[in-house]
Amino acid sequence: MINIMKLDLVRENALKILYEINKSGAYSNIAINKKLADSNLSTLDRAFITELVYGSLKWKLTIDYIIKRFSSVRIKKLSPWILNILRLGVYQLIYMDKIPQSAACNESVKLAKRYGHSASSRYVNAVLRNIARSRDKIDYPNKNKDYSLYLSVKYSHPEWMVKSWLNLFGESFTEELVKSNNEQAPLTIRVNTLKTNKEELRCELNKEGFSTKNTKYIENALIIDNPSSIIKMETFKNGLFQVQDESSMLVAKVLDPKPGEFVIDVCSAPGGKATHIGQLMQNRGQIIARDIHDHKIKLIKDAALRLGIDIIRAEVFDASREDLKLAQKADCVLVDAPCTGFGIIRRKPDIKWTRNAEDLDEIIKIQEKILKASSSYVKPGGVLVYSTCTIEPKENEEMVKSFLKDNREFELEDISSLIPEGLKKDTAKEGYIQLYTNVDGIDGFFISKMRKRS
Repeated sequence: MINIMKLDLVRENALKILYEINKSGAYSNIAINKKLADSNLSTLDRAFITELVYGSLKWKLTIDYIIKRFSSVRIKKLSPWILNILRLGVYQLIYMDKIPQSAACNESVKLAKRYGHSASSRYVNAVLRNIARSRDKIDYPNKNKDYSLYLSVKYSHPEWMVKSWLNLFGESFTEELVKSNNEQAPLTIRVNTLKTNKEELRCELNKEGFSTKNTKYIENALIIDNPSSIIKMETFKNGLFQVQDESSMLVAKVLDPKPGEFVIDVCSAPGGKATHIGQLMQNRGQIIARDIHDHKIKLIKDAALRLGIDIIRAEVFDASREDLKLAQKADCVLVDAPCTGFGIIRRKPDIKWTRNAEDLDEIIKIQEKILKASSSYVKPGGVLVYSTCTIEPKENEEMVKSFLKDNREFELEDISSLIPEGLKKDTAKEGYIQLYTNVDGIDGFFISKMRKRS
């Protein structure tokens, strides 16, 4: 048995995280953060682990396709440890030009000796070295003969997903979409204007060794070019910013809450939108922030405390049930509904592998219940915002149109004045916008605004 001290501990950590995600169904971001929080690894090591894990997840279908081409053993016959060792090895060989082929192969063999047996290590060695020798000659599906299979393998997306999008969006758009899903998403932060301003925060981040640049659309936001462990940053601990994509920030801006109002965020965890609402309300008024899971309520409370927002009351409640005591009480209600999440695949690549074609119908039923229950909280003249982080029409504009058909007291409201200039969409005048990563360069989101007639 190989001595653990001779192993590359960074690659071993990546292997353990990947195993937990693929075998136990753990969420990638949670599994990575948990492992890195418990370690004393350097910034470079943390970045390497993160890239190995996310890269192997992102390109899993393509990697498995390549393994099948060079393996004498069927993938289903491999132990999860050996399969994930191969995936990490192939990712380094195919997608990481700065990693020497010898290092990718040798370190994978060492891991195979520890997590398998001598035959496993010989197998891993043979497969990876064959791939290394033939990486420029790998036979991929023919684009002209089977376009959906070609897109599926080339861009590592399930073929059922590709076929669905081809039907919805056409060939050119779909190829750009799946391509953009594999790009690295920037680390975007929202400036907490209750404690600082954009330029002061930029200076503080520079003092901590971080370089920043302006975001595409949102004024009080920044992109950190060289991110590391967020929770260890003094600026984060002191509540000077919140990690949040621009698409997500647009939700609160469209809601447009005013100081002193009563707002309900029915699906709030982890609290990014609720705290943004509190910020826009200048910490004056009342916000009820709810989630169905007790452990997620702590995330909302912790975020509010860190950011210095004390008008948020976080509580456990099932959003699909109507709370009669809140009937017609709220000035604004936000339904950031649970969804397929197809707009944030570049941030959470495991979505591609945990979702299936049958999920959509079940999710739609939940969305319908939540939207109906939540609409009862809006007082006459009040606002109802419905948003998702997906690009599926059935969860988005079709959901809203169906709701309005059955709830005539609500009507869509022009939101064009609330949308940044660079994001102007024709549908904003109609009361909703659909954002796409490949078109807008930010997370895929749907945002709609309805007002209850007085």
